[in-house]
Amino acid sequence: MKIYTKTGDRGDTRLFDGTKTRKDDQRVDTYGDVDELNSFIGAAAAWLEDTVLVAQLADIQRDLFSVGAQLANPKSAEESNERFRLDERRIQLLEDAIDQFETELPPLRQFILAGGCHAGALLHVARTVCRRAERRVVALAVHVPVDETVIRYLNRLSDFLFVLARLVNHRQGQQENPW
Repeated sequence: MKIYTKTGDRGDTRLFDGTKTRKDDQRVDTYGDVDELNSFIGAAAAWLEDTVLVAQLADIQRDLFSVGAQLANPKSAEESNERFRLDERRIQLLEDAIDQFETELPPLRQFILAGGCHAGALLHVARTVCRRAERRVVALAVHVPVDETVIRYLNRLSDFLFVLARLVNHRQGQQENPW
């Protein structure tokens, strides 16, 4: 199988179910943002040495592939393909990790500027891309059925990425810059 198909040369693409659509379709924009988020998480993980954190981020990347598959499939609400469904427990795992990370961090009393070490800065970028992806999913859900778990997951994931960015920077001795 070749990586290039030439079907997109005129601005068209195919959705998960084979439906032809334009590349600027709202659904394509939405799963494109999820894909971008996945890439930034991978870039941040490449700078981490903590194998536990790297494994957590790899699990999140797998979750995001499931989210992307759901968003790319116009029939996902009708189908029961468990491979692409997010289990509610994934949200609880994010919350548990946030709570654990915060025990290592000084309390946050003001807004901070994004930045820090390479991984921390990339996690801040991932957080902002996650917020954009969440907004796109919410907008898409006005027009097509979207599993509500996806919206809750992305909302919690952005919180997780923020706290993880703080944690990584803290562990690297990076001072937070207040606004």
